[in-house]
Amino acid sequence: MNYVVLSPHFPRNYVRFSTGLRRAGATVLGVGDEPWEKLPAELKETLAEYYRVDDMHDYDGLVRAMGFLTHRHGKIDGIDSFNEYWLQTEARLRTDFNVEGVRTDRIMEIKRKSRMKEVYRRAGIEVAPGAVVGTLDEARRLLLDIGYPIVAKPDIGVGAAGTRKIHGDAELERFFAETPWADHILERFVPGRIVTFDGLADRDGKLVFTSSLVYSDGIMETVNEDRDVFYYTVREIPEDLLDIGRKTARAFDVRGRFFHFEFFRAEPDGRIVALEVNMRPPGGLTTDMFNYANDFDIYAEWANVVVKNRFEASWSRPYCCLYASRKKSRTYVRSHEQLLSDLGPLLVHHEAIDGVFRQALGDHGYLFRSPELDEVLEAARLVHETA
Repeated sequence: MNYVVLSPHFPRNYVRFSTGLRRAGATVLGVGDEPWEKLPAELKETLAEYYRVDDMHDYDGLVRAMGFLTHRHGKIDGIDSFNEYWLQTEARLRTDFNVEGVRTDRIMEIKRKSRMKEVYRRAGIEVAPGAVVGTLDEARRLLLDIGYPIVAKPDIGVGAAGTRKIHGDAELERFFAETPWADHILERFVPGRIVTFDGLADRDGKLVFTSSLVYSDGIMETVNEDRDVFYYTVREIPEDLLDIGRKTARAFDVRGRFFHFEFFRAEPDGRIVALEVNMRPPGGLTTDMFNYANDFDIYAEWANVVVKNRFEASWSRPYCCLYASRKKSRTYVRSHEQLLSDLGPLLVHHEAIDGVFRQALGDHGYLFRSPELDEVLEAARLVHETA
């Protein structure tokens, strides 16, 4: 099997996907804009070939890279980057080189939030009322039906970039005056907490691994208000979330890849409202959280699914694993060194976070695990306590 990984060096922990592929028996081929000499040693040892392009946004350059690798190694069997940013590029390359997976005929279902809503509705899953608007007048007409407050966000966007909560007419007018215009979707604000249904499906669509995250705050609030954030894996997925998560996976026909489905656990009634789908692993250190929560290697198991179409590890979620961030702009009660000393038994990993993810994930991330949720929640409190 020949497998092309786009930007295989980024982020750092995703190098392990390439390592897992090689160990599972695949020929791993990299395409990226990073010079060879700057690639991590582990990645250099893993890649059978690396084609450097000057600009990953130059599609013609990527086509030349794919052509070269096909000439050298034969037909390409898989393409991935594991990053939201490159999903459309991946789909286009799969289409042009006849590679299995999500192609251009389906990509808008998992990129445009308005198209996601259509799929959710057909599956009988509740979504927040809303629509794509192009003018202030269209927005005002929509608001007659859905009312304030609303959330405005790009129809195609990554994370919470460009997302804003709007409370009234003055804010709406300011939004239209200040926003570099693209298709935006306006939808009724749903009070509640974000929960996710995450996992991995094999090539037949069977869910071979599932998990769920609970967030302290919405990513919109974290980014726009520069808050600290924590989120954690649960040991037991609630039955209603499990049911809707499985239904979502069927509706979007997930096969041979990770998924990260976001929902609101609405307040005060606790019903589940769909937010969006992401056909990739959840970002940051979350794949490492899967490992710490289950004592397995998700990178190797993804590779086993790709190469052999089977998930070989057993798993039972014996731990809750929590991510807590810190930002350089804040002054905390406890120093980094104090955290390492005081929380050592719970702390399983910490590292500096790449600046690209800083707004959502902070400047430094800590991972804690325990069979008891209360213990990791207390660790998050201690990490975030400010002076």
